[in-house]
Amino acid sequence: MTPTDAELMRRSATDPQLFVGIFERHFAAIHRYLNRRVGSVLADDLAAQTFTEAFARRACYDANWPVALPWLYGIASNLLRRHHRTERRQLRAYSRLGVDPIADDLSPLLDRIDAQVSGPRLAEALAKLNARDRDVLLLFAWADLSYREIAFALDIPTGTVRSRLHRARRAMRERLGLPFTELPIERRLLNEAEAADGRA
Repeated sequence: MTPTDAELMRRSATDPQLFVGIFERHFAAIHRYLNRRVGSVLADDLAAQTFTEAFARRACYDANWPVALPWLYGIASNLLRRHHRTERRQLRAYSRLGVDPIADDLSPLLDRIDAQVSGPRLAEALAKLNARDRDVLLLFAWADLSYREIAFALDIPTGTVRSRLHRARRAMRERLGLPFTELPIERRLLNEAEAADGRA
């Protein structure tokens, strides 16, 4: 039977080579997320730093989480905070030029927004979000994490995740000039709340 991430973390304390399994399972997802946020050059460095830090902190891993991906997104998000100006510059460049400077474009998030919202408008609205709210929104939209997973990733209460998502979606709606019902991502958030924490 294939060991869970939690088992690999625990066993890698005495056999560090086993951490390679964590790297192989999750590097692509972490790199893809970082690439969307700050571009490929910086994503290479930040992804490497994410796994270096995860390796150093593996003994502290919460074994109640069988999958390490939310934890890794949390480390990546903490590293991103040091580079939030780079992300904002890239989003603003995209909004001005209409050409995405990030190799992997905004299409995963655009897929969740009506066709009338252009990529540049979306990029400008994202750039104007508070960095903490943007982290929560993009972990939800791009990494597809649940409220509970985002809370674990960012080491914040689930209630804080809810309030940041609410604030972010309200700000995005206002900046994009769309009524509440026109953002599928908002309908998804409402469905989540009505599901009595199904994913949370």
